[in-house]
Amino acid sequence: MRDMKFGAFLAPHHPIGEHPTLQLRSDLDFVEHLDRLGFDEFWCGEHHSTGWEVIASPELFLAAAAERTHRIRLGTGVVSLPYHHPFMVAQRLVQLDHQSQGRLIFGSGPGALPSDAHTLGVDPMVLRDRQDEAMGIIRRLFKGGDRFSYECEWFKLNQAKLQLLPLQRDMEFAVASMVSPSGMTLAGKHGAGVLSIGSTTQAGLQALPLQWSFAEESAAKHGRSVDRSMWRVVMSWHIAETRDKARQEAKEGLFRHNNEYTVGTLAAGEGTIFKTPDEAVDGTAFSEGSVAVIGTPDDLVERIEKMIEVTGGFGVVIGFVHDWANRTDTWNSWDLVARYVVPEVNGMLASYRESNRFVIENRETWQRAGMAIMTKIQENERAREAMAAAAGPATTALAAHVKTGTEKGEATAVGKESEVP
Repeated sequence: MRDMKFGAFLAPHHPIGEHPTLQLRSDLDFVEHLDRLGFDEFWCGEHHSTGWEVIASPELFLAAAAERTHRIRLGTGVVSLPYHHPFMVAQRLVQLDHQSQGRLIFGSGPGALPSDAHTLGVDPMVLRDRQDEAMGIIRRLFKGGDRFSYECEWFKLNQAKLQLLPLQRDMEFAVASMVSPSGMTLAGKHGAGVLSIGSTTQAGLQALPLQWSFAEESAAKHGRSVDRSMWRVVMSWHIAETRDKARQEAKEGLFRHNNEYTVGTLAAGEGTIFKTPDEAVDGTAFSEGSVAVIGTPDDLVERIEKMIEVTGGFGVVIGFVHDWANRTDTWNSWDLVARYVVPEVNGMLASYRESNRFVIENRETWQRAGMAIMTKIQENERAREAMAAAAGPATTALAAHVKTGTEKGEATAVGKESEVP
């Protein structure tokens, strides 16, 4: 059996139009749904602009999610470290780890939206270096130990020490990775996990085969180790009972998401503008280099297996949460993944299928055993009368056959052969 875990990443990407309060409540309902279905992880991001990505504090959102859930692990996906004092980030994470009873995964990034960095007056050229620096400070704070001071161009610490340490002795760190080697290299330096968000784009998919080698090389250089079980690959999908149904449910929302947000907002008009919803589905899920699965559970299983082959192996499949379909169909999509994709990918159904084949292939043995049982029953006159009164044609025929065999002296032989080989 395989131990592939499954989770969800909510950026979120919500089209403008719905009541913001109700949308946030709906997102929390969705986390509860995932927890009930048995998903392993849930991630949400930090964004401050665009109007579509509306969670400003993953810590606040996850604190609410922690109260509604029981077992699912909760990941900050991600905290944009250059926008925060590292000591304050550490404080919030420690509190969240305790409130979630040790279910927190600390995911960090440099900040994905240039508009956020512009608003905060942070030079985009320093974002990655500041993330690196902050990660080191936060890890040092988490370990406890002696007080220490630290000063750099963007923050200062005077005799710093956390008054409360995380509930988890060794909280998992994770780093967001897009297309370039920088995210993987940083993960290797800090011995952190990876959240490969770039795999939802064609460029990201093309880069995947080499990505893990950057993490391994960096880890070796800094005397650390990295584990593929901590590598999370993000995939986009919408699943239904048939391909036609999945297509109909997802096409209008996908069309809007691509044209209005992916291209119209993030890419400033640079990219593929689809002319029709059907063209959007074809271009996204049914073309060479497709970046999404719109189809059945079997289609998603096939894509995950290919992704495992391409990457050389990873530990967690993360589904990108979107609003391509309506709320009911979206929830059903995740339900189908939990019911059919998760057990298939992990080989959980192999023993069921073997047991089924065994019964079918040894049918004659079970029939001989059944005839032996009927022989014993026929030896009792009252039992014969009861069966004759209650049995259907098939049982009556079997009883007659057994009786005939007994009269011919064959019943004893049947009884000897009834043991299961």
